[in-house]
Amino acid sequence: MKKNIKFIGLLFFGIIFFAFTACARPSSSNAAYRTVRVGYFPNITHSQAIVGMAKGTFQKEMGPDVRIEVKIFNAGPYVIEAIYAGALDIAYIGPNPAINGYIRSGGEALRIISGSASGGAGLVVRNDSGILKPEDFHDKTIASPQLGNTQDVALRSWLNKHKLVLKEKGGDVKVLSIANPDQLTLFKKKEIDGAWTVEPWVSRLIEEGGGRLYLDERELWPDGKFVTANIIVRKKFLDKNPDIVIRWLKAHVEITEWINQNMDEARIIINAEIKNLTGASLKESVINSAFDRIRITYDPIKNSLYESAEAAFGEGFLGDVKPDLNGIYSLELLNQVLKDKQKKQID
Repeated sequence: MKKNIKFIGLLFFGIIFFAFTACARPSSSNAAYRTVRVGYFPNITHSQAIVGMAKGTFQKEMGPDVRIEVKIFNAGPYVIEAIYAGALDIAYIGPNPAINGYIRSGGEALRIISGSASGGAGLVVRNDSGILKPEDFHDKTIASPQLGNTQDVALRSWLNKHKLVLKEKGGDVKVLSIANPDQLTLFKKKEIDGAWTVEPWVSRLIEEGGGRLYLDERELWPDGKFVTANIIVRKKFLDKNPDIVIRWLKAHVEITEWINQNMDEARIIINAEIKNLTGASLKESVINSAFDRIRITYDPIKNSLYESAEAAFGEGFLGDVKPDLNGIYSLELLNQVLKDKQKKQID
């Protein structure tokens, strides 16, 4: 009897010990589990992110050991702050916020690892504004999406080249930094005369606001190519997880090719996802018009970024000392992907 009691006691202790150690020891799958936090906008210029998440292409490439955590943004500075805070790893973003983020951190915060979109920006004026030539911008009010952002810098640089002086500098042209949805409202109310903005707002100002495309920004660049959106990565994440970054780039290149080969289907997916993210879809005519001005690409079009930085510095947005951007790009992993696909690499 005593032997039975002793055996039962040992058996009970063994079960408890096994249960405790099983709970305390993480499984091998959990030990290998990693998360990549990705940010993008519900914008056409971030098409690869939208399509890749909708089709599951990124997750398929990541594999079961990596979880993708998506964060949706509506302005570049918020993306940069999240990068600084270590709360974001990879993001789709315009060139000027990327430049600002790189410079403010002394080149330590981020790297540009790929392009995403080219074109899709321009200056729209009201049909009844009387603006037909540069001289007609005197005493006019023109909007940009955000002070110091890519389109704001382009607008100020263009005005300066045409010897049009801003009111804050003693001239007679007023530039207002207004969010894109508010631009459309003020456009309809005739409280602004024009706006330098990006798609789909260029098309919406034309179609819904009674506007006219005064200048397609592609006209200002060689071969009509200029960067509208890049992919950036937090440098510490890149250094620690190059395998995740190259997997992301493989999917990004694959999605870029798929969009360009299946544009009609891609537009449907993008519009549906924009509705899921914002609560409203775009008119078919608007999204078609927008894509006519945008080129989906993985080419970062580096020269246009350097020229944008020159313009931003000239407008006083990048401090008193001309910044050194020599280290802003890290294209080795993209070129490895392109080499594996037997495609032309980026210089």
